Amino acid sequence: MSDTIVSAEPSRRPAEHGVPFIEAFKVWLRVAALSFGGPAGQIAVMHRIVVDEKKWVGENRFLHALNYCMLLPGPEAQQLAVYLGWLMHRTAGGLMAGILFILPGFLSILALSYVYVLYGDVSVVEGLFFGLKAAVLAIVLQAVFRIGGRALKSPAMVLIAALAFLAIFAFQVPFPVIILAAGILGYLGAKTGHGWFSIAGGHKAAAGKILSDADSALGEAMPAHARPNLQWSLRVSVVLLLLWLAPVALLYVTLGPDNVFTQIGVFFSKMAVVTFGGAYAVLAYVAQEAVQSYQWLRPGEMLDGLGMAETTPGPLIMVLQFVGFLGAYRDAGGLDPLQAATLGAILATWVTFVPCFLWIFLGAPFIERLRGNVAISGGMAAITAAVVGVILNLAIWFGLHVLFSEVATFQAELLSIQVPVLSSVDWASVVLTLLAIIAIFRLKMSVMTVLLGTAVLGMAGTLAGVQ
Repeated sequence: MSDTIVSAEPSRRPAEHGVPFIEAFKVWLRVAALSFGGPAGQIAVMHRIVVDEKKWVGENRFLHALNYCMLLPGPEAQQLAVYLGWLMHRTAGGLMAGILFILPGFLSILALSYVYVLYGDVSVVEGLFFGLKAAVLAIVLQAVFRIGGRALKSPAMVLIAALAFLAIFAFQVPFPVIILAAGILGYLGAKTGHGWFSIAGGHKAAAGKILSDADSALGEAMPAHARPNLQWSLRVSVVLLLLWLAPVALLYVTLGPDNVFTQIGVFFSKMAVVTFGGAYAVLAYVAQEAVQSYQWLRPGEMLDGLGMAETTPGPLIMVLQFVGFLGAYRDAGGLDPLQAATLGAILATWVTFVPCFLWIFLGAPFIERLRGNVAISGGMAAITAAVVGVILNLAIWFGLHVLFSEVATFQAELLSIQVPVLSSVDWASVVLTLLAIIAIFRLKMSVMTVLLGTAVLGMAGTLAGVQ
């Protein structure tokens, strides 16, 4: 796949900007291994390593790429990795970064899926998930502060984030509507020339701490391979479209529309083009279809899969892999159930993530060209501000379900707010979450150390009958 696509560009294996390809491989593998806590945590990890530590790209360029990925269907963190890998090392770099970002999570969830169907409820496994959830909540909170601190550099951006939070938290406004409204507001605000809507203007207060594009390894200018090239765009689009849709068409023709593998390929291909807003935005629909229409899962099993995705590296949308695994496991046909389940997981992952490479390779060169457009940049900066509000909502939602065993919904006219049932507080989760927060915010422990510590405490507590 790599050779076919790269042939549209200069043929040498790139080591542009003083960053050898093998070093980039090691860095992206490290990013993938540390990508816990959903998109907020993953983006924060990526920023810390790629911008703060390695200084490959500057702050403004990172945010510009992030803003574009926020507009796309699919997992924005994985697409951001593809975008940055492509910027640094062309198509080969984008493929490497995107595949490595998925691989640890895929293997982890596949292993946990085997445990899930073979061993069921095991106290040690339950304790592992219990401990990891507390750490993930702390990691997501940290990510809210990190991303918010860098994106909300003006009163206008703070207001946009607050309005986005209220819209989705209290009024259940659809995510695409929030993003569209924020983009229009930011575009119009930037057109007026007001500094509050300028990415550069918003960062003046933090001068000296923010890495400028000019001081990064990539530099300020547009790399030659990043310029729009219609021939390359058409070629890469055809290749990726075939890789995405040809297997689905082959399954449809050979196995028929009612076969479980055909259903998985078609269903998750549709999900790949409508998953705006990340995993949470589409989970309700996936759960409804998977449980009621296809009967791949039983009620409650989607949350088990989400727990796997939240506590393993990689995008939260990897929960769809678990759905495909169980669907094929329970309708294996003439295959061994575990073999069918493995194929179902691979197929669900394939049709979910191949389109992500298509969106980036097709659109990124044109987005890079717009990087100097003040109005476009203002609109995209406003979108990032709105996403901060949405991420805060997700952190609260996650906290409600980690710290309380029961959650009620308060409704009054247009309002619809989830509130905890105070009598259902899980004190063991509260204590473990507080320990994780202290470890991350106060003691500045690494993510892996906190995850390992809470996992061990969770398993010990479960075996001791504490929770």
